[in-house]
Amino acid sequence: MDEKKKVLVMGVIGADVHAVGNKILYHAFTEAGFEVVNLGVMVAQEEYIAAAIESAADAIVVSSLYGQGELDCRGMREKCDEAGLKGIPMIVGGNIVIGKQKFEDVERRFKEMGFDRAFPPGTSPEAAIEALRELLHMDGDRK
Repeated sequence: MDEKKKVLVMGVIGADVHAVGNKILYHAFTEAGFEVVNLGVMVAQEEYIAAAIESAADAIVVSSLYGQGELDCRGMREKCDEAGLKGIPMIVGGNIVIGKQKFEDVERRFKEMGFDRAFPPGTSPEAAIEALRELLHMDGDRK
């Protein structure tokens, strides 16, 4: 059965230049069978949205390591909705807030902003892949 691969648009949001995690995730997602549009680092919300529309993406994956993710991600769900991407699954992970905060609180704030999942620093690529498979109803893909 040759099903069309699920398309992910991913990148590092805002003024963040941390590229290593981005490359690791890109390879993990690709190996897991996703088609990945990797926007690299220093990606604006509008670039994610334009790429998602252009590639007919199934999900958007946002990472941030410099602590400004919460500011950089504000309003993204609304912009997606306005651009015709209403309900597109969005996940975010990394060092997404400044300072030590309880991750349950951080996760709640990101969910309130419209993200489907939020992951703390050090989360394995497998956890993100599992979440994406769940969000995209890819039940048959489990090993």
